[in-house]
Amino acid sequence: MPRTTTPDEPEDDLDDLPDTHPPQPVYYAEQALLGALLLEPHRLTDIAGIEPDSFSNYAHGALFAAIRALPAPDPNQHAQDTSWLNAVLTAAREHARGLTASYLHTLIQVCPWPKHASAYARMIETEHARRTLRAHAERLALTATDVTLPHPMPTTLAEADALTRAVDNIAARFPAHSGSLPRTPVPAPEANSDNDEEALEEERLLLATATAHPADVEQMRWLTADDFTRPLHAGLWQCLTALARRRALVDPVTVLWEAQQRGLLASGAEPAELLELLGAPAGSAEYWGERILQRSVLATAHHVGLRIEAFTDDPATTPYQLILGSRRALADLSAVRARWHHATAPAPTTRPARARATAPPRAGPPRTTAPPARISR
Repeated sequence: MPRTTTPDEPEDDLDDLPDTHPPQPVYYAEQALLGALLLEPHRLTDIAGIEPDSFSNYAHGALFAAIRALPAPDPNQHAQDTSWLNAVLTAAREHARGLTASYLHTLIQVCPWPKHASAYARMIETEHARRTLRAHAERLALTATDVTLPHPMPTTLAEADALTRAVDNIAARFPAHSGSLPRTPVPAPEANSDNDEEALEEERLLLATATAHPADVEQMRWLTADDFTRPLHAGLWQCLTALARRRALVDPVTVLWEAQQRGLLASGAEPAELLELLGAPAGSAEYWGERILQRSVLATAHHVGLRIEAFTDDPATTPYQLILGSRRALADLSAVRARWHHATAPAPTTRPARARATAPPRAGPPRTTAPPARISR
């Protein structure tokens, strides 16, 4: 059975080369479909959901395009001569010069049942969906880690939107049914970037600045412990947020005491080192928080891309499992992305005029609201 060839390479030139990449099952489905259409061109009316670029083999796609472009021959005439096959070959060779008449006859011979053409087409559609999803997932993972991008967030989120649309398009072609999540083991998140000095320094600056200005912590609910790259820093942020929500006194010593109560010192952290870390504020806590959250969004996007790639690399994963697993992974990205939008959205300066004009009058005297108590240092 012939191997996959490039459009410009005749098959005979490859006869003596070792077959280091044996064809995948979809290759034989493509051969079977093309053989069915060459033998019984009227089967084309049963084919839906695929295009020339749905084929994994370029020459196969060119041949399918030629079959679809030429009018179907009269069945009786087609059974008596090869004029229509010759016309198909001529049209296809304009884009894939390696095609030969003998290969067309091979396609006809290897087709088990022409009446199964629609089943072969569905197999091709499934694999095309898998390749499409993998390409989008790979682009997302690469974009999220591309340090050359001047503005990585909008570019990465645009790739995430494109991946979401691809999943939705696939879902529209493969109706949902009862099933399970993919059984493919997903890659574990990369180890925390303890060697990323920039990330560690930003986290230290946030913790120190938030300790010096604890009132800012209440305005930063969009930042969570999961956004930090180092467990100790995540634990200290939990200490700060707990103290702030209790309206407790906040300074390096009270944070250190809270850290002891939470068992953070058991990990080997020295009290003097923590006091030194928490006593060097600089800049704005919100600025450092947004930097940390941006890093978390990009890390999540990278991991989501790798997860979906793993699903697509497993040939046992069904289309519905691909859809379900991809949507579950994208939901994780959507959650951290929503926090990012909340953190960076401009605060409204005034209430809308319509809201003021249509607000119903209060039944009693206006309720006064005491200003929030400031957190003492």
